[in-house]
Amino acid sequence: MSLGEINGLRDPDESGRFGEFGGRFVPETLIPACLDLEKSFKEAWADKEFRSRLDQLLSEYAGRPSPLTECPNLSKELGCRVLLKREDLNHTGSHKINNVLGQALLAQRMGKTRLLAETGAGQHGVATATAAALLGMECCVYMGEVDIERQELNVFRMRLLGAEVRTALSGSRTLKDAINEAMRDWVATVEESHYCLGSVMGPHPYPWMVRTFHEVLGKEAREQSEERLGTVPDLVVACVGGGSNAIGIFSGFADSSAELVGVEPSGGAAVGRGVPGVVHGSRSFLLQDEFGQVLEAESISAGLDYPGVGPEHSHLADSGRARYESVTDEEVIEAFQLLSRMEGIIPALEPAHALAWVSRERESLEGKTVLINLSGRGDKDVGQMMEVLEVDDGK
Repeated sequence: MSLGEINGLRDPDESGRFGEFGGRFVPETLIPACLDLEKSFKEAWADKEFRSRLDQLLSEYAGRPSPLTECPNLSKELGCRVLLKREDLNHTGSHKINNVLGQALLAQRMGKTRLLAETGAGQHGVATATAAALLGMECCVYMGEVDIERQELNVFRMRLLGAEVRTALSGSRTLKDAINEAMRDWVATVEESHYCLGSVMGPHPYPWMVRTFHEVLGKEAREQSEERLGTVPDLVVACVGGGSNAIGIFSGFADSSAELVGVEPSGGAAVGRGVPGVVHGSRSFLLQDEFGQVLEAESISAGLDYPGVGPEHSHLADSGRARYESVTDEEVIEAFQLLSRMEGIIPALEPAHALAWVSRERESLEGKTVLINLSGRGDKDVGQMMEVLEVDDGK
């Protein structure tokens, strides 16, 4: 079974490229592993039993479908109709579980006994540790020292679930460096380990495979929007770091009239400020200096603190199908509070970027319908925000 063209997004070519972006830039020792993974994924996706098992877990374990929520108070404040795709209500608190359950089942099918993962905000690490516990697999998660300090709760959750959390101490000690360490581990333990990469980046087939596992999100959002609105929204907005939640929801609307908007942190705007380069196994827009050295990304959000972006996002930007904007940390903090106080929904700092852009652009969006992908809940960020905010106690 060929995956074909799904919802307006095309498969990569045989070399794993979306236009000029993507590919497979890895050490020779990992080429056989990537080829085996591609073959195994194609076979699994064509297997009705595999798909049925995944669908069952997404429904009975992860809690899909996630609902579409109207935001009447926020809509009145912003002057546009705002709806949220509630990925924050999934088991483990984000969209990450969609991809992880798929990859964990695939790894088990391939005879692997150990899951490797990288994590920034900790949500992917928690989801991977959760799937490993469910399927009886070992789990090792790499996380930068800086992120461990600001996401202490998620570190505890991973360890509680039985995962080993290893600290990345090199470079900026954030997500980029956690990926480096996880890939080194994969090289050394490829016979028993599957690298459960958490976003639509990395060497082929990862960007394509991860997007495919997240298409359930876009399909649901499209069906729910048409049922609720009678049509598609005017805009579909999602935050972008590596870009898995964004490509997931974009997949449901790429063939429609909806405008697709990805929102990056201003300190890590790979599409907005980067140039094409190779990092972590694929060619994409990348923050780098004149000598080709990767620059450090900066963001209040650990999950978006990444100097690159998934290659399919680079292709969507290059082709003009999607546009990519950026917001500041200050705007994100305001949006974090805005949704909490207006709707009683505390967002993760990552999707607060999407809301921050909508809030800033409210005049140009007046009267339009905007669908925001609320990719995660804010429990993990409350401790960090306590240090940033002086919360009004009502006195």
